[in-house]
Amino acid sequence: MQDIQNIFEKLGGSFQQEPSFIRQKLLQAKAFLFDWDGVFNDGYKIGASGSPFSESDAMGTNLLRFSYWLRHGKLPVVGIITGEENPAARELAVREHFDVIYFKSSRKAIAFDHFRGRFGVRPTETVYTFDDVLDIPVAQLAGLRMVVSRSASPLFTRYLAEQQLADYISGNPGGQAAVREVTEIIIALQDNFSDVIQHRAAYSDKYQQYFAARQALATQVFRTVDGVVQAV
Repeated sequence: MQDIQNIFEKLGGSFQQEPSFIRQKLLQAKAFLFDWDGVFNDGYKIGASGSPFSESDAMGTNLLRFSYWLRHGKLPVVGIITGEENPAARELAVREHFDVIYFKSSRKAIAFDHFRGRFGVRPTETVYTFDDVLDIPVAQLAGLRMVVSRSASPLFTRYLAEQQLADYISGNPGGQAAVREVTEIIIALQDNFSDVIQHRAAYSDKYQQYFAARQALATQVFRTVDGVVQAV
């Protein structure tokens, strides 16, 4: 574990909890939730076109799910909660067969409460990856909090650390493979990184079994309207 910590700290990452603590929390994890803007991208938008994602981050989420499947024999619940309505977010969620995406969820605690009830997941069983103020209500409840860093807001990052709302702070910012960084840490701490890479590279029988289960999922899409979560 010290080797893992050294590798990611050389990138500029910061463990706010010992890797052994994060590993123990991951044993309880059943769900992985992601914010969108500032996490899968740098947060910039041009009109209604929204903000994009990278294929390296998309692959990271896939490898993360496969890692969990190898360890537990089942898929984790995976979703996105975003304050806006973003076409690229929907494209990724549907293409990758995420379980769910929530749009227009500026009050993210509302979407998170719906998520917990919909999928039968306790807050302590959720790993949340986020970057900004609107995410705090979810971070206060989640079992593990992975923060995507931004050099322009050092005081906010310090606040999260002081309030114990961050278990790991990424070295890479959103838009520069921060999601891939976070997913690699989680896979490494699930003790099967080499197996994940080898099975995926070989497109092994085990990977094909996982992939078939993943592809069978239909992404549920919701929008929050006047404080009420509605199916889209």
